[in-house]
Amino acid sequence: MQYVTLNNGVKMPVLGFGVFQIPAEQTEQAVTDALAAGYRLLDTAAAYGNEEAVGHAIKSSGIPREALFVTTKLWVQDAPAQDNTRRAFDASLHKLGLDHVDLYLMHQPYGDVYGQWRAMEAVHREGLAKAIGVSNFYPDRLLDLILNNEITPAVNQIETHPFFQRATDHVLMREHGVQHEAWGGFAEGKNDLFANPVLSEIGEAHGKSVPQVVLRWLVQRGIVTIPKSVNPDRMAQNIDVFDFELSEHQMSRITDLDTGTTLFFDHHDPAMVDWLSKRRLTD
Repeated sequence: MQYVTLNNGVKMPVLGFGVFQIPAEQTEQAVTDALAAGYRLLDTAAAYGNEEAVGHAIKSSGIPREALFVTTKLWVQDAPAQDNTRRAFDASLHKLGLDHVDLYLMHQPYGDVYGQWRAMEAVHREGLAKAIGVSNFYPDRLLDLILNNEITPAVNQIETHPFFQRATDHVLMREHGVQHEAWGGFAEGKNDLFANPVLSEIGEAHGKSVPQVVLRWLVQRGIVTIPKSVNPDRMAQNIDVFDFELSEHQMSRITDLDTGTTLFFDHHDPAMVDWLSKRRLTD
């Protein structure tokens, strides 16, 4: 496994296992299989409704806590966000059955963002989150947060795949020491990604699958990625991307696939802002 070093010195695996959209009743087995396959970075969120199952899998694995890197996320909080954020964090920690998380992310750039961030800074100072960061922050929102707060986010987890490569975001994050992390690396198969002729041809040249090519492309860009699967064979295939390297020409061919547009939802769309801001979680 390769690692990246975050802006506070914490080391994070460059490839992990995500549990978005895995039903709670399937999550424990999926995480158990992922850990057996060698994954040590686990990514969940309060909004996913499966933190407890992730925690059960961790506990039963027998893997030392220090060998794991666990991420969870804070959902949108209204003012007074500092109080609400601490309650939300404590609830996530309890469900996971852990005494700390390695990374705590603000899931959406909405609600009382500054109140949420200051509460997250307090959680970090107490050692309950080794690193804190954000998710779904576009460059303007990310830079505003950096310039007006004490702690710079360690990570920004954003939609990133061959059809939406986020080159501008990537440059800004590098300039400010924020680690780029991808969600939706396979674009959930949209645009017929798994049959894309460019990705397929590159895969054939290396004896690798299209998903392996995509993951290798992300790793070579220095982007942390968290593929999801409930199939143990695919889990094993997804983590097997460290024995080959894409050439500059192959990387350039993938660059040409970029459309510069989201395939999921636009965080600048007022209707999406309204929907996400009004969505509430219940314990």
